[in-house]
Amino acid sequence: MTGKRSYEDACAASHALDLVGERWALLVARELVLGPKRFSDLRSGLPGISPNVLTQRLQEMEQASILKRRKLAPPAGGWVYELTDWGRGLEDVIMALGRWGVRSPQLPIGPAISVDGLVLSFRTMFDSKAAAGFKAALELHFGDDVFHAEVAGPRFNIERGAARRADVSVEVDPNLLAGLTYGGVDLAATLRSGALPLTGDKAVFKRFLTLFPMPAPAPSTVVALVPVEKAAKKAA
Repeated sequence: MTGKRSYEDACAASHALDLVGERWALLVARELVLGPKRFSDLRSGLPGISPNVLTQRLQEMEQASILKRRKLAPPAGGWVYELTDWGRGLEDVIMALGRWGVRSPQLPIGPAISVDGLVLSFRTMFDSKAAAGFKAALELHFGDDVFHAEVAGPRFNIERGAARRADVSVEVDPNLLAGLTYGGVDLAATLRSGALPLTGDKAVFKRFLTLFPMPAPAPSTVVALVPVEKAAKKAA
């Protein structure tokens, strides 16, 4: 971490910010929580980051023992980045930030979300009460990226890889699935449009979308400004 500015504060939280407080650092960690990735995969998940900045963050996080580089065995070859055992503890931090940030009165609606970001949002927002009495296995295809999800009442797990069995399998863009889950996009209309190839039990998928309710936003402290001319008329 040579050359980086430090808060020079003995608090462990301050030291943590020295390690992952730089722009993009926590999002790099987010993209590695679900497993190792190549440099090109990280660029795909973080399209807004430049190659130079990504290289710098990876080097800094490797020096801090948050992640490590590993050579893949033949025939795959190449290098991947993965979190260390200690670095994987950032999943709890990222999920806690997600639970806090989702209540922001200024939460942006509409920007793209990465596959891994969406999957981690499911882990973060899962509501065991909403899943009462529900048991199902799903397979989610995001292009070549495949995840399997299992719900058994209060227990929920979602991991990269194909399902051993699936009640429903769906091919979907992560932004569309985010809209169906969190954005009020109509499922029936989407299915009729053909934009959501689905095999299996549609009712299972419909119930799955209800397991991640958004909490109410925190009260806004922003005071709406009244234009001067309107204020003058009201005073008159």
